[in-house]
This record gives sequence, structure tokens and C-alpha cells, in this order.
Amino acid sequence: MKTYSLGKKIKDLRNRKGLSQEALAEQAQISLRTVQRIESDETEARGDTLKRLAFTLDTNIEYLTQITDNFNGSIPGYDKSLLIRINLSTLSFILFPPLGIIIPLVLRRLNKSLLPSENKSVKRLINIQICWLVMLMTVLGIFYLRAILHLPGILNLNSGELMLLSVPIFYIVNVAYIILSTIMLYIKQQLIYKQAAPSLS
Repeated sequence: MKTYSLGKKIKDLRNRKGLSQEALAEQAQISLRTVQRIESDETEARGDTLKRLAFTLDTNIEYLTQITDNFNGSIPGYDKSLLIRINLSTLSFILFPPLGIIIPLVLRRLNKSLLPSENKSVKRLINIQICWLVMLMTVLGIFYLRAILHLPGILNLNSGELMLLSVPIFYIVNVAYIILSTIMLYIKQQLIYKQAAPSLS
């Protein structure tokens, strides 16, 4: 059976991410001609070029270089069901806010071999939860400080009332965002999270 080529894999992954050859070349910081030659199997990507392409396409080098049969629609190195589980695990913040960071980190560590070594989606997911927790703690700290200093309320609400009002809003926004990103991941195999903080190593 005809093997599924490196060029074909890169082209399919590029199309799945909605990238043109020009966009892929720009994001991977390689020449357009190089992308064209690789996709047409005129040359093989090696070394730094292969690493850049794997990083940009959210996959791993092992998948790109292994010999496989004709493409069956799935992307090794991009386990959608695993990413959905990790994404939904952030809902554990409802029980205790730091769990929304800890549990995805644990799942990422336990399933490291099933995720692309340079996958950015899980990192962004965890980063956004870190940012959410920092913002929540900051707002609560401000309201607590206002209460200690006996500063006047806002909109006829004292600090305690503002705190009780703000916490549900923070929780509702985060739950809605997680559910929406899960739906987007299920449909498009792509998280809607954007980089919110320096990426985790």
C-alpha cells in the first residue's frame, strides 16, 4: 500500500489549521519555496526545519517522520479526546480554584507521551487558568483591603456585597469559556484560548 508521505502529512495538517503555504512559511520562519518543495515531496524536511514545522502545526516530529498507510482522518500526536478531557478537567476549579491548574498539569504530565512534545494548546489552557486565578485573587484582595480601610462602597454596595457579586461573575465567565473552548475543540480540533501569559516550559 502506498505510504503516506511527509509532504502529504504537512499539507493536511496545514489545511486543518486553515493556513496557506505562505502563512505556514511565515509562522515556521522558513522560505515559501521550502514549504512548496516539502509538500510536493521534492525534498524532505530535516533538522531545524522539521522541528519548526512540527511546532507550528502542533504535532510531533515522530508523527511527521514515521511511515504510515494512507491518512485515516486522525492526527497522531493530536489526541482530540485527550485534549477534551484535559480541557474539561479545568472545571475542577469550581471545587477549589487551584485545582483548575493542578489537575490539567497532572494530566499533561501523565499523558506526555500521547501529546506532541511542543503542543501549545495545553500550555495556553493552563496559562489562561493561571491568569484567571490571579485576577480573581487580585479582585478579592482589593475588596478585602477596601473593607479593612473602611473605604466608601461602589454603586451603593459595600466591599462585602461587591465581593459576593464578583465571585459568581468570575466563575460563570470561566465556566462558559471552558465549555465554549471544549465545543470548538470538538468541532475544529483547536482551542480558542489565546496566549495569556508566558508559555509554560
